[in-house]
Amino acid sequence: MKDQCFDVVIVGAGLAGLYAAKYASRFCKVAVIAKTTIILSNSYWAQGGIAAAISSTDSPQLHYEDTIKAGRNLSNSNAVRILTEEGKTLVEELIEMGMPFDKANRKFALGLEGGHSVPRVLHAGGDATGKELVNFISKFVLDNNQITFFENTLVYKLIVSEEECLGVYAYDILKQEDLMITGKTTVIASGGGCAIYSRTTNPPSSIGEGISLAYDAGAEVESMEFIQFHPTSFYSESGETFLISEAVRGEGAFIVNHSGERFLKESGYAELSPRDVVTEAIFSEMKISGKPCVFLKLDHLNAERIRNNFSNIYDEALKFGIDITKDPVPVAPAAHYMIGGIKTGLNAETNIKRLYAVGEAASTGVHGANRLASNSLLECIVFGKRAIEHALKNCNNSICASSEVEQIKFRIDSNKEKLLTEIRKDISNLMWTNVGIIRSKRSLKITSEHLEHLYIKHYGKKFEYYSLQIKCLIEIATIITRSALLREESRGCHIREDFPDENQDFQKTIVCEKGKGEYFIRLPYAKDENLS
Repeated sequence: MKDQCFDVVIVGAGLAGLYAAKYASRFCKVAVIAKTTIILSNSYWAQGGIAAAISSTDSPQLHYEDTIKAGRNLSNSNAVRILTEEGKTLVEELIEMGMPFDKANRKFALGLEGGHSVPRVLHAGGDATGKELVNFISKFVLDNNQITFFENTLVYKLIVSEEECLGVYAYDILKQEDLMITGKTTVIASGGGCAIYSRTTNPPSSIGEGISLAYDAGAEVESMEFIQFHPTSFYSESGETFLISEAVRGEGAFIVNHSGERFLKESGYAELSPRDVVTEAIFSEMKISGKPCVFLKLDHLNAERIRNNFSNIYDEALKFGIDITKDPVPVAPAAHYMIGGIKTGLNAETNIKRLYAVGEAASTGVHGANRLASNSLLECIVFGKRAIEHALKNCNNSICASSEVEQIKFRIDSNKEKLLTEIRKDISNLMWTNVGIIRSKRSLKITSEHLEHLYIKHYGKKFEYYSLQIKCLIEIATIITRSALLREESRGCHIREDFPDENQDFQKTIVCEKGKGEYFIRLPYAKDENLS
């Protein structure tokens, strides 16, 4: 087993991981480990933009209030304050560094998205903000001699000794080589797990592996019942889909049913209501009509502007024979963003010393019960930086010593590939049907029992690739399901048909810890004062 030692070990190469690596490289040696490549991260495909109160008509306070409202008073108010205040400063720094955010008439073209009270969403390349941000930050990290990249490298276990994280066990898939990458600090920035749903905007690799790694090592995992379903994902009979950004509705697109009626407006809502509201309304309309989708209508908007601002969406839709400037665009909700994750403090620290979590893999407390649109990219940079700052102050002593850890041989048994495919299909369909947009005690119990049966039947080799993928799928699905069963209310993007109302008794979060089960904790949250 090849042993390499660094100061900071980062698992994941999305925006959170890359930004943390960029900042850490100013002070120390960094390793960045990606299961695939940089371009397959969720950050790379993020269309919506990055929210920041940089306008003279905006303020961090307004951004804070919008975030709290969207989170249904389940956000950690201290974390939200950090996000909105420090986020403004960091976005201004990105601008000073040369980040090419879109402009109109020499001013930043700030978009209005669901849940925001004023336009504050910056875009780059129209509907390619994530890609542009990742490419921009990559310029500072790819040729940085302080940073070593490990692409196509699977992390399969955290090295934890005496409640301290010493690094990771990994496997170079192309070289078929076992690696032990140790460091003073380990940061999980591996993204979320919404690809465990059959209908999703996420790449297939997003099954929550980083969360599973941390959970297995003893880390607390929080708020996993809250899965955000994006209301407008492209619908096709083949099942192929792609995200249609909320910014399209920000431009003035209407949501209509098969009769051409704006049913949201008739229900007292608008196209730019928070995502959970729009998703539930679309789902209800589909259920009433018996149709598999609704439509986005853009033919009343400036066609040239739509083609320019949403060139990627325009091109993707043309592949299905749809011109979004003229034709109704079929859309339906899809699993999009995992609100919960590895529980952290205000500096991205976990309950395991030297272990941090940032980005979608983390539960910083910012999003509460429903993420405000375009806060996720902002969260990546704010808490990516805070993680490194905290680690540099608290994790300075060297712990790189291979004698402290066990030697493990990883392997890939290709005979198990078919089994993984079958189980993945089974779980993804089960999660979509029973633990999707609308849940109930009955559907959740059926799912929990089925997942338990799968675990007993298929738990296999501990350090074999396909066995670990199966375990991760079952584990993440089980945590989501059990958390959803415990939350006997409807709040944000967790909707129970048997408990349709919010219940103040559940104004607390659910934490899961291996060997200890699930339990409730209260967090600092914002009350309703000053929120109109």
